[in-house]
Amino acid sequence: METTEIDQLLADENEHLEKLHRIVKETLKDEELIIQNLINPPLETLTQGQKLSDRVARFGGSWRFIILFGIILTGWIIFNVVAIGVYKFDPYPFILMNLILSCIAALQAPIIMMSQNRQEEKDRMRSENDYLINLKAEIQIRSMNQKIDVLLEEQIKTLFDTQQKQFMLLQEINQKLDSLASGKNAIQNR
Repeated sequence: METTEIDQLLADENEHLEKLHRIVKETLKDEELIIQNLINPPLETLTQGQKLSDRVARFGGSWRFIILFGIILTGWIIFNVVAIGVYKFDPYPFILMNLILSCIAALQAPIIMMSQNRQEEKDRMRSENDYLINLKAEIQIRSMNQKIDVLLEEQIKTLFDTQQKQFMLLQEINQKLDSLASGKNAIQNR
């Protein structure tokens, strides 16, 4: 009887370990796609126009551009106010300067918008990666909860089995004590 109980305990332990291995395998399978996307993000291929729009937006939104543009406009105005006769190519209401500024603004705005749209796409991809990382963490937490549940379930089962075996042993001991006591009483009564 002892070897069958030991065999049963070993079989229960093996079953318990198989459950844990199954949970680990399922977790690894779930995380594989997430990890693959995080380690190897899709490569960004930029066209020449996209590269140009990024450079224009980077330069157009810098202090360097503002200072350079201020110097050019100030130079333009001073030259056309101070210049004499034929050298004044854009006299006082500075119509040519206004036309050039309007053209620059009309061209620069859509280029900057293209760059901003690409930046939004990058931000969206970054947000998706953050979501995948959070999803991976959630999967790991669920997996750990499953492992803990399996461990607790098996531990409770083992405790109940041990308690039942102890109870059976106590009953056997009690029966032996009762038989010894009744045998002793029978001997004393003779």
